[in-house]
Amino acid sequence: MRINLLSSFAAGILLTTSICSVVYLTNDHVSTKTKETDKTITVQPSVKEMQKKLVAKGYIVQKKADYDKNLKAAKATTAKQSTKETTTKKAVKDTTTKQAATENDKPSKKVVTVNVTEGMTSFDVGKMLIPSKIVSDAFEFSQIIEQRGLSNKLRPGTYVVDSEMTFDQVLSTIFK
Repeated sequence: MRINLLSSFAAGILLTTSICSVVYLTNDHVSTKTKETDKTITVQPSVKEMQKKLVAKGYIVQKKADYDKNLKAAKATTAKQSTKETTTKKAVKDTTTKQAATENDKPSKKVVTVNVTEGMTSFDVGKMLIPSKIVSDAFEFSQIIEQRGLSNKLRPGTYVVDSEMTFDQVLSTIFK
């Protein structure tokens, strides 16, 4: 009888182990996998690894101090350019006023200095030419530029045009 008791006990343990194995294998393990993946997500890459990944994807990585320094330099450059533009506009206005005073009997020749900066469009140039009556409509001017395929030929610089120039001469002066 002792062998039967021992055999029954072994069979019970085997049966219990089988049931536990079936329950374990058929149970949804998403919660344990999520915990494992959460552990891997919390591990942060180093600064150098992040920079390498961003540069590989085409981003420019710079420190905040460098960014602030570059921003300050860009603002200073813009301020200098606007000061130069104001000075140039005053000089052109003075020149135009002097010419108009000395040439009262002649129809006045209007001279315009167009200061093209980085990022300007043909529409902006057209707006600069309207006061001197070289161009009547800035939008129409920009459409003509696009039709002739000159929009990509606008380069930064200072150009002098006058009202006696033909339209094509004005275009060839500004759009090289």
